[in-house]
Amino acid sequence: MINKSIFKSYDIRGIYPSELNESAAYNIGRTFVKYSKAKNIVVGYDARLSSYDLYKALIQGLIEEGAEVTNIGQLPTECLYFAVGNYDFDGGIMITASHNPKEYNGFKMIKKDKGEIVIIRGKDLLPFVNYEKFNSKPEVKVKDIDILDDYLNYISKLINVKDITNFKVIIDASNGVAGNVILKIKLPIEIISLNFRPDGNFPNHSPNPLDTGASNQIKNTIKKESADFGFMFDGDADRIFLVDENGKLVEADLVLLLLAKYFLQKSPSAKIIYNAVCSKAVPEFVKKWGGNPIRTKVGAVNVRDGLLKNEGIVGGEVSAHYSFKDYFYLDSGILAFFIILKIISEDKRKVSEIIKELSIYFKKDMNFEVENPPLPVPPGRDGMGASKEEVIEKLKQKYSNSKQDFLDGLTIEYEDWWFNIRASNTEPLLRLTVEADTEDLLNKKKKELTLFLMSAK
Repeated sequence: MINKSIFKSYDIRGIYPSELNESAAYNIGRTFVKYSKAKNIVVGYDARLSSYDLYKALIQGLIEEGAEVTNIGQLPTECLYFAVGNYDFDGGIMITASHNPKEYNGFKMIKKDKGEIVIIRGKDLLPFVNYEKFNSKPEVKVKDIDILDDYLNYISKLINVKDITNFKVIIDASNGVAGNVILKIKLPIEIISLNFRPDGNFPNHSPNPLDTGASNQIKNTIKKESADFGFMFDGDADRIFLVDENGKLVEADLVLLLLAKYFLQKSPSAKIIYNAVCSKAVPEFVKKWGGNPIRTKVGAVNVRDGLLKNEGIVGGEVSAHYSFKDYFYLDSGILAFFIILKIISEDKRKVSEIIKELSIYFKKDMNFEVENPPLPVPPGRDGMGASKEEVIEKLKQKYSNSKQDFLDGLTIEYEDWWFNIRASNTEPLLRLTVEADTEDLLNKKKKELTLFLMSAK
């Protein structure tokens, strides 16, 4: 039988092979065809060790259910989006677990409906999954195509690379799939590459740039090479992090502000999409610049939905996904890379100086393990005994004199500080975001909330 826990709110994801294996991939392939009605399907995969084995089982299921399959090979997730958006495919599946540890894998799924790309969430597919016995076949007929040149031409038409300054830039591909794409881009910059060779063991650091220690290598290299700044990509290259000249990761919601200002200069009063845990600096600056900020639930899928429904121009969130109207209303790390280079070129200041004027508040994100009964607490996380719902209800009561909203979890807002607490859609965690007008107030409220959460029963 298939492990139902792999069908997440956004996609399909689990540990290989205990939760997600070839048999599951085969059945997901068959179910995808039945659910989406797609008959001409494109498939790609990332650099994870299990990706090709899952690919072979997946395409067998797709084909046995009556679909024709085209393979674009090992590429970033956004190339799968491009293939469906640019060619005559009516569905697509990317085999990837994005930034998760190496033992994970998964599927991101889309279909085309009346010319518009629709994201298929894992939880939407689950009710239609039927388990059928999987018998591996030695050969399955698939067409292979090379889309990289077409994809890069499409991206290049969206921004004039001639305006980019000859910077010295460190780029860390995290041993994922960004490296081979970056190598084909012709830009007037000096690139010093880190971890460009795809390797599903991720030998140098985690595929998640936000994990502890993951950015140490690029930080040290920026200083050693006296580089102007740097970029980090995650495993499937759909998330991109800007790193300043001091080796510090720039908070992704502040990078969203850079992108927002860029687009608002071209399209005054455009709608900018941000999520519920972005800094309150985002809506404040967007309004100041004449734009219209639209707030959504957390998750790149939800930001994309907000972008599409509101006909926004750009959207982003603290995980460093950035979605663009010009890119099928989907996220693109490479397009964000191009635009950020142009923004920094036009500004002419150091990255830290550009970001400083946007850093008007102080914010902290924290995770708390919450299960009944409590699970073992991973390093760097705090644990408690109450359920997620019980904890949130107690917080509502404790801060009953505040402004409250429930767009995503619970947001408590006062004049000089706010916090959001929500249940993770992918892990047994409560995620806490706290922001304040001063660093002292942030530390005070962070301590206050931590003590409260740790005492919750």
